[in-house]
Amino acid sequence: MNETMVCAVGRVATQPVYREVASGPSARFRLAVTARYWDREKNTWTDGHTNFFTVWANRQLATNTAASLTVGEPVIVQGRLKVRTDVREGQSWTSADIDAVSIGHDLAWGTSAFRRAAKAETAPAPTQPEPNWETTPDGSAEPADPSIQQRSEPAVLT
Repeated sequence: MNETMVCAVGRVATQPVYREVASGPSARFRLAVTARYWDREKNTWTDGHTNFFTVWANRQLATNTAASLTVGEPVIVQGRLKVRTDVREGQSWTSADIDAVSIGHDLAWGTSAFRRAAKAETAPAPTQPEPNWETTPDGSAEPADPSIQQRSEPAVLT
């Protein structure tokens, strides 16, 4: 399947909105991406046009996005670009959404401290006995391959 993957570098323009929906957690926010260029006449950097994208995050990414991002923070978003056209009240509207795969702070502008998200408690999987990898097809305790040497201690790499 052909998809348009993009990487957008910009700033969080709206506070992330978090919702629990039937398919799982979902979050969205607006991302402002402003082009900058060197103006030779003024001898300075100048802001160009600003594009706004609605960024959508799902599942654990949605939970972490809502807990981590605030308005104005520099971020990098990678995901699938979705461009939609719509007619509202007789006017044609075009919107650009990014279905995010990854979102992170842009460390070119500051520091960030990573914290692993706590996982929800789940029932432990039933334990199965470890198979004896050293048995032969006939069930004897000898290795199936005579070139395999059994060790009493783990190998140490130096």
